[in-house]
Amino acid sequence: MASTGKLRQRVPASARPNFQYDRIQEEEHSDDVYQNPNSRHPIEKILETNKASIIVVAVLTALAFALRFYKINHPDQVVFDEVHFGKFASYYILGEYYFDVHPPFAKLLFGLAGWFSGFDGHFQFENIGDSYTQNHVPYVGMRALPAILGSLTVPVVYAIMKQSGYSTVIAAFSAAIILFDNAHIAQSRLILLDATLIFFMSLTIYAYVRFQKLRYREFTTEWFGWLFATGFFMACTWGSKVNGVLTVATVGVAVLIDLWGILDYKKSPSMDYFWKHFAARAIGLIVVPFIIYLSFFWVHFALLPTSGTGDSFMSPAFQETLAGNEMLMSAQEIRYYDTVTMRHKDTKVYLHSHVERYPLKYDDGRISSQGQQVTGYGHADENNNWQIIPTKALPETGRGRIVRHNDMIQLLHVKTNTVLLTHDVASPLMPTNQEFTTWSRDDTSRFNETLFQLSLIDAHDGEAWKSKSGYFRLIHGQTRVSMWTHTKQLPEWAFRQQEINGNKNPSEKTATWFVEDIVADETGEDPKQRTGHQPPKVPKKMNFFRKFGELQLLMLQHNAGLTASHPYASGPLNWPFLIAGISFWTENDPQKQIYLIGNLVGWWTCVVALSIYVGILGADLLARRRNNDPIPEPVRNRLWNSTGFFFVVWGVHYAPFFLMNRQLFIHHYLASHLASALIAGAVLQFILSETINYPVSVEAPTMRRHKHQYADIGLKGPIIFVVFCIAMFLMFVFLAPLTYGTPGLTGDEVNSKRLLSSWTLHFAAKKTAEVVP
Repeated sequence: MASTGKLRQRVPASARPNFQYDRIQEEEHSDDVYQNPNSRHPIEKILETNKASIIVVAVLTALAFALRFYKINHPDQVVFDEVHFGKFASYYILGEYYFDVHPPFAKLLFGLAGWFSGFDGHFQFENIGDSYTQNHVPYVGMRALPAILGSLTVPVVYAIMKQSGYSTVIAAFSAAIILFDNAHIAQSRLILLDATLIFFMSLTIYAYVRFQKLRYREFTTEWFGWLFATGFFMACTWGSKVNGVLTVATVGVAVLIDLWGILDYKKSPSMDYFWKHFAARAIGLIVVPFIIYLSFFWVHFALLPTSGTGDSFMSPAFQETLAGNEMLMSAQEIRYYDTVTMRHKDTKVYLHSHVERYPLKYDDGRISSQGQQVTGYGHADENNNWQIIPTKALPETGRGRIVRHNDMIQLLHVKTNTVLLTHDVASPLMPTNQEFTTWSRDDTSRFNETLFQLSLIDAHDGEAWKSKSGYFRLIHGQTRVSMWTHTKQLPEWAFRQQEINGNKNPSEKTATWFVEDIVADETGEDPKQRTGHQPPKVPKKMNFFRKFGELQLLMLQHNAGLTASHPYASGPLNWPFLIAGISFWTENDPQKQIYLIGNLVGWWTCVVALSIYVGILGADLLARRRNNDPIPEPVRNRLWNSTGFFFVVWGVHYAPFFLMNRQLFIHHYLASHLASALIAGAVLQFILSETINYPVSVEAPTMRRHKHQYADIGLKGPIIFVVFCIAMFLMFVFLAPLTYGTPGLTGDEVNSKRLLSSWTLHFAAKKTAEVVP
């Protein structure tokens, strides 16, 4: 150890005789270490050969494929979220536009798998339990895609550990945690996104480890190759599922730590050297992944050119780019004195009024205007008809009679001959918002309170208002409130219809409406005929980046809006301990079910390993604070850097869920579970041996050769591995009926599978107590 009585003097890097050699000495601390490799246990020496490693990974991979493809044709019914992701695959084949909160890459792969399997796209995956066999759906080919990726994740985990410098036994230990895990297996056998997400996440970790191993061979072809491979796999992860962005954040954290180290004067001979590293990472890990991510959406839009179920989520401008879209085909310019029906964009209720009035006094004691009720009504009705009245002089004929953006208008309720009005009176359900009512058309004393500005969404000055496509806000001219509604219903005195009120934010996004139909015009002729014969309308063009930006914003908004309760939702604090799972599928008569739950042996081992790891780092910090050095420097370096990277992966993929208010499920933890399996292997290495396989980084040609050392886990390592695999396998077999959905279980057998009382399994037998007289 260095003497504590002297202060080290900083020597300029340029003054050192061998800059590269100093770097290896400072980072790896390998001097004064030597082990004779011949002193290792013979079994360990055999296992560390390349041939043995190949055999081990081949066995692990074969088992992974066997466990994930076993009875993959069961059940031959739609399971859990296959109702969504199978349906999206069919939309790609049919070319019909859809909307989803997740990026398209994994779903594009499902569409490709379906196309290769001969799926025609006409089965719509409407309900859990719908039969694939009866509808002739090649579902096995589609399920094979996640099964292949889930199987290949096992050898990738093994490779991550081997490339990080861990023994064959330790690498196999981490891989076995994923290999025999019931949750990973169940998730990989169905048309779901997580297998794709986790596979590409593991490849991202692997590529970044390979990149970091070349840190002394910077700017070489191989160095750039693994840098760009990291960016590519990271983009695939991000493009598979929305929480793949956490993998991007993980790499971002690791790169910032890396760049902070390079900024040290001992490691950067100049700032130009640092900026070269910064630029390389910016291109490889920001620019390239973003271009790849964009390409997924370019393909997505190209494959979905026609109108579909996702139209209503998009803006009118976007919808008019889709062939066959109702807005494109049926949109009509609206003229003054047209009678129209208007609907709220989000809740789809009609703007409605009827002769009944607001009560004089509400339940909370507030007084109303007793004006005519204006409500939101969900069904077609003649009380939904409103005529557009001008507030300016109009020409007798021509385009001067068209209603345009920012025009000031009145809305006449045709049935009662009253005009729409809002005033400074509190609405029935929201005292902060204004009441909407109507006023006699013949009484002009409140004329100014009946004026509304028509504000078309994303419109230019003078743009014509159209039915279907002309989304608008109706802003009161005097008080500047927006006509708005919400889902809470009014009391019985308003027939449980929806409240319409004035929102004090004139640009409120949810205060968006559209004209459903033009019922009649002032001449009585059919509005569809007044423009004469029109040629077929062709889809409009829209800039790709506008479409991309609009979709990204909607994805974020709708993902955050998934706040409804779900019987199988669970909080992140429960996930590592397997407190609750998810019911994927049931079949009543044979009492079969698929219940997503992990292998308790593996998951609880990972929890223990995480606790031990945090304890080791805490103890090491405290010991060094008191000038003790309990851990050899190379081992400490491996714990803080290599295992530390795995810990960052675990934390970044786990901690953000504590901040989310949306629906959460145990499968959101699978990415962190994989990272915890890597940590578990590293902790087992630390427990079994006081040394490590060293060095792990690739040496630069200019470096002086340094002494090697080897992890010495002896015979105890393979023994622990075998015992652990037996325990994992026995637990896997015990839970297999819940993982594969077969065979059916009796009520008592279901009770025996409920290892934790919080598991909500189906078909459990009721426990009865014998009454003793």
